[in-house]
Formats: sequence, C-alpha cells, structure tokens
Amino acid sequence: MRVGLIVDSACDLPHEFAAKHDLFILPVTAIINGETYIDTHDPALTQQFYQSGLLEKGHHAETEAFSVEQIHDLFMEKIVPEYDIAICETVTRSRSQIYQNASDAMHTVMANYEVARKASGRPGKFSMRVIDSKQIFAGQGLLAAHTLKLIKQKASKNALKYEVERFADNIFTCVIPRDIHYIRERARRRGDKSVSAVAAFLGKALNLTPVIFGQGAEGKPVAKTFNFDGAVERVMNYAIARIEAGLLTPYLSLSCGLSWDEIEALPGLDRLRETCERNNVELLLSQMGITSSIYVGPGSICLCLAAEPHEFQDYQ
Repeated sequence: MRVGLIVDSACDLPHEFAAKHDLFILPVTAIINGETYIDTHDPALTQQFYQSGLLEKGHHAETEAFSVEQIHDLFMEKIVPEYDIAICETVTRSRSQIYQNASDAMHTVMANYEVARKASGRPGKFSMRVIDSKQIFAGQGLLAAHTLKLIKQKASKNALKYEVERFADNIFTCVIPRDIHYIRERARRRGDKSVSAVAAFLGKALNLTPVIFGQGAEGKPVAKTFNFDGAVERVMNYAIARIEAGLLTPYLSLSCGLSWDEIEALPGLDRLRETCERNNVELLLSQMGITSSIYVGPGSICLCLAAEPHEFQDYQ
C-alpha cells in the first residue's frame, strides 16, 4: 500500500525536506495588485518574490483557495494514479476555504476514481482522508513531518487519522509579526480577532513588537518587546527550554519571512541549533512561503513545537 501526503501552500517546510519525502503541494492562488500567481512552493518563485519586493505589497493582496473543480482535477490526475491511500492536511478551516473545497473534491473523487485507476494501470481500491490541521504555516509543517513519521511506522489508515488529529491538539505556535498593523489589518478583513486594536495601538505608540502565542492557530499577545530582535530572543529562549523539557515529536519547525542572510543572523538561532542537535531534534528551518508571508506579513517569524500543555514563559 502506497500512502501519499498532501499539504497546501500555507504549509511551511524546507524545500529539501518536502522533496525528499515526496510531499504533494496543493496550490493556492495569490492575487497581488491585480496580478494572479499560483503558489506551488517553488523555491525559485518564492525567492523571486522576496527579491522583487512583491511581498511588501501583501496588504494589497489576497489569497484564494483552489476551487472544488480544480482540486478534483489535481487529485484525479496526480494522486489517484500514484497512491492507494492519500492523506490531505489543510490549513485550519477557520482561516481558509481550502479544507471545505478539498473535502468536497474528495467526495467526487471517491465516486469516480476507478476510471483513473484503470487508465493508469494501478490495481486495487483507493481511499482518501482530508484533515483540518488546525494549524498555520510552521505548525502545518510540524504536523506534516510527524505524519510522515507515522506513515513510515506503517500506522493503519484509521490509526493514522486518529493520531494526526490528536497530535495537532498539542502543537504550540509563536508568531512574531514584523509589522503589527499589517497583521491586524489582514486579520480584521478576515474576521480574525487574535490581534487586538489595543496591541496595534501599543505597537504604534511605543514601537513594541509582540509575541503571539497559543495552541495551533489560536493565539494572543503574551510578551511585548521594544524591538524585533528582543522578541526573537524571547521565542528562542522559550523553544530551547521546551526542547530540554522534552517534546512530543523529534521536530521543531521555524519559518521566517526573511532573506537567508537575515535568517542566519537571527539572535539565538545558533543556540537553538545546538540545543536541537544535543537533544536529537530536527530543526525544520524554512523561508516563509508566498501564501504565509502574505497572510502574516513579510519579515515575520513563526515557530512551532509539540509539547504537553503549558504556558509561554519568558525565559531570560
């Protein structure tokens, strides 16, 4: 039985990791200043966006889920002929239409897959599950890495779905927005109240940078610093302490809406790397994708780990 994992373009993972594990990327449409782009997590296109400054115009941009018909066609062409079981993990349904569209497409695929299977010469039945990851960005990447670990362990289809959904409830997310007003405006237009007007006002009045923390995609400001580097230091210290306390999976996911030179210069990154190596944790370090950068704003950072229930502690 060949099992395939599908994630959408909001999922941030190192390109090499995704390619090595043959992840299928469900594209997202980005519309910037009237121009339409298809985000497939192609590293060359992502780098082009960063270098061109297009992402700086993200507050004038929108992202759109592929339609049910587009997703159906992709599944029939790329997934049904290649896999016996397909697991599709989408960005949290509370922030996007992707989950609903993928679920609707799955039903039409399941009703019609036999023709595509026969034409491809692949025998046997096909089954599929669409799972709401309850995550954003690096959190989706962490869930995908853990799911691949479960697939490698040859978990049954039902056990896989149960374990993935249970694990998703133990993912904790830290987001550091470079521009609090950008993320607040984006959140306001999407009906997301996780960044309050008060936090935005403080950011403007005192030049404060908040750390937004919570389980999955639901977060609230838990720390405010006078500069971006200070916020990064706090999140790095938090992550290092949680690694040493013990994680629920041997991965930690960090995506950054920065150039690679800026990423390597992040305060505390070397200490985080050393702690990961010492504790046999793989650091999934990636450049934030087009979709996630538009959503949270260029220059932002998203760090995710899986652990027992806890609060954010400001380790100094």
